[in-house]
Amino acid sequence: MIRRHIIVEGRVQGVWYRQTCQEMAMAEGVTGWVRNNDDGSVEAALEGDPAAVDRVVSWMRIGPARAVVTLVNVVDESPRDEQSFRVV
Repeated sequence: MIRRHIIVEGRVQGVWYRQTCQEMAMAEGVTGWVRNNDDGSVEAALEGDPAAVDRVVSWMRIGPARAVVTLVNVVDESPRDEQSFRVV
């Protein structure tokens, strides 16, 4: 079990990024959360099997069709035993 904290910059708000991220995470069995930040970025915490978390992070580097991702910052954290994935 791993946990990663991610900040995604670019055109990532208003393009269904959070909802699609939730769908991707749930399909991979990854728990955590995703939210919009006031500066226009999207922030997320992903927790689960290392390979599954890596697949979601790889998707986050591209995002949904209308997104333009310019920067992704990923930091490892200690797992917190998240039970679901939610849009905050």
